[in-house]
Amino acid sequence: MVTIADVAEKAGVSISTVSYAMSGKRTISPATRARVEAAIDALGFRPHAGARSLASRSTHVIGLQAPLRPGVDVHVVMEIVTGVVTQMRTRGYDILLLAGDDAQGLERAAKASMVDALLVMDIESDDPRIAALARLDVPAVMIGLPAGRRNVPCVDFDFEGAGWMAVDRLAQLGHRRIALIGSPEEVMTRHTSYADRLARGFVAACEDAGVVGTVHPCPAGAGAVAAIDAIRAQDPSITGFFIHNEAALPHLVARLTEHDAHAADAPAVVALCPENVARSVPSLTDSIAVPAVAMGAAAADAITDMLAGSRPPGVRLIPPTLTTHAA
Repeated sequence: MVTIADVAEKAGVSISTVSYAMSGKRTISPATRARVEAAIDALGFRPHAGARSLASRSTHVIGLQAPLRPGVDVHVVMEIVTGVVTQMRTRGYDILLLAGDDAQGLERAAKASMVDALLVMDIESDDPRIAALARLDVPAVMIGLPAGRRNVPCVDFDFEGAGWMAVDRLAQLGHRRIALIGSPEEVMTRHTSYADRLARGFVAACEDAGVVGTVHPCPAGAGAVAAIDAIRAQDPSITGFFIHNEAALPHLVARLTEHDAHAADAPAVVALCPENVARSVPSLTDSIAVPAVAMGAAAADAITDMLAGSRPPGVRLIPPTLTTHAA
């Protein structure tokens, strides 16, 4: 294995000079630097990552806490992670994935100098990790939007705006009784930020439009069929459905299509999901895209800009867009 001592010997300089040439911490003459660089190239020297970190006090690693809690759609989480990883790669950073869901994991990574900064996902409206992030001596960005005062920068999709957009669309189509079929019960119970904000926008928009709106948790997968049957049995007059549950979406749309294929007042559905999911569901005409990859990329941009000395973004929300697909 080639060592820094080998480079120093070939370049005819001291080991400390090689170290200074690599770290840039002291001024080295152009001629000396050229000799060192030529020796590094000739020997194929690659400094150990830990040694580079000690020299530069930078790990070039970003900690990403992406807890996989019950009820969370793993596919959407992984799309956000893909956006983070892809964008950070272009900025010269690696990702350390933190699978826990508590502040202790964030504190360990930061205090042990394992990471230069932190990105934190699956934010709750009143998230216990926020106080820890504010105390830590590394930049941090949340992919999510908690309630109240926010002393940590946030990047997310405008879920509240999506609730308004869906109600506007369904009301425009003439529907006066509308149901939001949302995340599984466990997601709503722990007040995950996106679920709270989506429901808040939906309810406010219903009141503004003068329509009746109700909010219902829904299990993922085929169990959603029983949930939609129960909702319609309780109120058969509901004809507008806003669905935000990627795993349940195809089952819900199929059930509604089966029940009302020949009805004069067939129900209308607006889905909130990634675009590829919307296009895979037959009979779905209206959708609002969850730009998961773009969310991850935007968070990556925010954290690297902070590391470069730019002002924190405060709150950045990606606006919703309604797409009408060919029937």
